[in-house]
Amino acid sequence: MKKTTFQDYLPFIFLAVVSIIGIFIPSLPVFEDASKYNFADIAWILVASSLVFLMTPGLSFFYGGMVNKRNVISTMMQSFIATGIISIVWVVVGFSLAFGQSYHGLIGSPSTFFMFNNVGSGAPWSLAPTIPLLLFALFQMKFAIITPALVVGAVAERIRFTSYVLFMVLFSLLVYAPIAHWTWHPDGILFKLGVLDFAGGTVVHISAGCAALAGAIVLKRRKDHIEKKELQPANIPFVLLGTGLLWFGWFGFNAGSALSASGLAASAFATTNTATAAAGLSWVFFDVVRGRKPSALGFCIGAVVGLVAITPAAGFVAIPQSIFIGFIAAIISNLAVHWKSKTSIDDTLDVFPCHGLGGMVGMLLTGIFATKTINSAGNDGWLYGNFELFKNQVLGLLLVVAYSFIVSYGIFKLINFIHPLRVSDEEEELGLDATQHNEGYHSSVIAVSGNGALKEEDELVHS
Repeated sequence: MKKTTFQDYLPFIFLAVVSIIGIFIPSLPVFEDASKYNFADIAWILVASSLVFLMTPGLSFFYGGMVNKRNVISTMMQSFIATGIISIVWVVVGFSLAFGQSYHGLIGSPSTFFMFNNVGSGAPWSLAPTIPLLLFALFQMKFAIITPALVVGAVAERIRFTSYVLFMVLFSLLVYAPIAHWTWHPDGILFKLGVLDFAGGTVVHISAGCAALAGAIVLKRRKDHIEKKELQPANIPFVLLGTGLLWFGWFGFNAGSALSASGLAASAFATTNTATAAAGLSWVFFDVVRGRKPSALGFCIGAVVGLVAITPAAGFVAIPQSIFIGFIAAIISNLAVHWKSKTSIDDTLDVFPCHGLGGMVGMLLTGIFATKTINSAGNDGWLYGNFELFKNQVLGLLLVVAYSFIVSYGIFKLINFIHPLRVSDEEEELGLDATQHNEGYHSSVIAVSGNGALKEEDELVHS
């Protein structure tokens, strides 16, 4: 058992303080006037919220299956722990920063919904008038949970667990909440500019993708990456399972963003499935064109890229155009992954090429293919004679890319100054499952009898 330091006590102290503050928050009645709500909408958004929650464990399997077998548990844990961390952060102040009273379109007031005060009894959100404010806040919470969990894939196999926990908190408060406010609050700067993001192309995927790139740069390369070792994925069935859970949960992510049980939700559901199918096939077939064999891993990665790319467009574009969105996004990400492999950038699981670029492609194509025929609350895109929307999409994309990368880079640097971000070389060699969590497998080097040669064997660690 390691010797505990004051830093080890801090997370527990913070949670204890928050718990005690909660005792003194006044209790208010919930849903006093139920007549103003549509109960079909409530039922659908409850289901959609549950589906979006399922995406985070799905992401854990998706990422966990692709890393080295000595880092499966640590990678899954780094994603899955977001369900606990961000749930508390969102209740305390995250929702208020994202959707509270606006300060010049930049950020919400932390006091508007501090500790979810007035959320249960408050008036419905202006853009979701048929469901309780509490349900809207819980639906949005699931988006806030998965966004920092996405970044894990870029820094996997070398980041300290405690350092990543701190990153999640700071990212949620300083990057996710402001961008959500800009994009989805009626007074937000991007909302007023006319930027369209139906379910999180900028808020979730571009922000996470750029943060992932920043993290990969700050943490530098893994030893295996420097030595150009080709490590096999630990468990392809995990990747398939994770992809299935992500695809399934994404219907809540995109169709739920209609915030009603409506034709728009059905349309978003259809475009989501269609773009995802096209992207998965596009990735596999493009691999074949380039002389590779079709792989389960390729289809899974392509499908996820399709899910990412259709996210900002899902409720604004028609089904036929969604095929092209998935098709082209998969090709662009595939080429980007190939290009990245020739550089010194060590984005472990290609988060930036897949989520970052996938989100960017989706945002730009929304500016081309969006049509009021599908969503009267949206706008017509460049294809329908409105270049202004495409220009706004580009401006919004550039702002989010710059902000997310710069602030996330600063967060990683700050954490590294306070507490080392990266595990030691020895811990990296043994694997993070054993060294960070005392679980799973670690490597040990033993002598082979006879010729004295050395070989590596795996030992199971029992916690």
